[in-house]
Amino acid sequence: MNVVSEQTFWGPDFDALEQQDPEIAGVVLDELDRLRGGLQLIASENLTSPAVLAALGSTLSNKYAEGYPARRYYGGCHVVDRAEEIGIARAKELFGAEHANLQPHSGASANLAAYAAFAKPGDTVLAMDLKQGGHLTHGSKVNFSGLWFNPVSYTVRKDSELIDYDQVRDLARQHRPKIIIAGATAYPRLIDFAAFREIADEVGAKLMVDAAHFIGLVAGKAIPSPVPYADVVTATTHKVLRGPRGGMVLCRAEHAKAIDKAVFPFSQGGPLMHAVAAKAVALREAASAEYQAYADQVIANAQALAKSLETEGMRAVSGGTDTHLTLLDLRPVGVTGGEAEARCDAARITLNKNSIPYDPAPPMKPSGIRIGSPSVTTQGMVESDMAEIGCLLSRAVKAAQGTPAGDAELREVASAVSALVARAPAYPRG
Repeated sequence: MNVVSEQTFWGPDFDALEQQDPEIAGVVLDELDRLRGGLQLIASENLTSPAVLAALGSTLSNKYAEGYPARRYYGGCHVVDRAEEIGIARAKELFGAEHANLQPHSGASANLAAYAAFAKPGDTVLAMDLKQGGHLTHGSKVNFSGLWFNPVSYTVRKDSELIDYDQVRDLARQHRPKIIIAGATAYPRLIDFAAFREIADEVGAKLMVDAAHFIGLVAGKAIPSPVPYADVVTATTHKVLRGPRGGMVLCRAEHAKAIDKAVFPFSQGGPLMHAVAAKAVALREAASAEYQAYADQVIANAQALAKSLETEGMRAVSGGTDTHLTLLDLRPVGVTGGEAEARCDAARITLNKNSIPYDPAPPMKPSGIRIGSPSVTTQGMVESDMAEIGCLLSRAVKAAQGTPAGDAELREVASAVSALVARAPAYPRG
């Protein structure tokens, strides 16, 4: 993360915000203080560069640009066209994709477009069970994916907590889905894209890889890419990729027309051109050697943190991680995921409660937590820091919040966290 002065970081426009709306200016500054004062261990979050933030806060936000470059429904788009064209070219080069669409407002929007391109309401879609690591858009009954389509779910094996590829094949043969989805939000291991491609070809299904969580690791060449195997790859541009909050679709050339129509006009109107430009900035950053080293360090840090927490008595689901995230079973230490999240929050450690595979507890009171290494790695932390974080996190999780001794322990941990992040702060002051 580049060192910047406060004035350079916020720019002169922040002075106008403070004068015109001090309440919101206070919120912005308080969030910066929160980021600087604690450990951000949510796997789906990261810290964008000042350059990305500058694009997000630019005059490109003013432009309506329904359609695609050179094919807009509004005049005056010749400037913003350049931003989108640059971003598309960077995405195609970075990922080796034949086509890219940077307009989706989110990962869920990107997934909706993929469904719309390849299936009709009522068609069967095969994806990972939400309770075992899948995503809301992979067939949840409260989401469009479960309301409009017929979801069939595959699971992980009980013995290894790894994807059961034999079950995936059996379910595909039985249900003949239009789309098979590979990808998850709480699965710490690498996915065998070749196996999914083989299964999809056998049953005549389109293969969609939801790479929202790990596309940044692919960009950094730290893990294998799904692009050579998938008909379509959907992703977010935040998380490990370290761009603005938003979505992206990569696909084969033969699917380009269907994907573009599924984004606009089917599911979205005007794109957020400031966000598209910020995505282009992040993609340029991700093409650098510095970013490749970052991606490798993200994995090394995640593995070091998982090992540290296992020594503290927490069980890493599937035995560890190959990526940026770890799922931890807290039953061995007698704490629920909700209790752990609240205790860590009091100690300035931000993470999220999460169900574990075959969790006997309900979703709002799950047995586990999910942690990730992207943000702390952006701050420059390494494996030795992960050992310290593991110790602090364990102390917080085991502190009996609400008792004098427990609350005192959480205050001590918070103080130690402050000292740790002071050595490697988010958005360091110049």
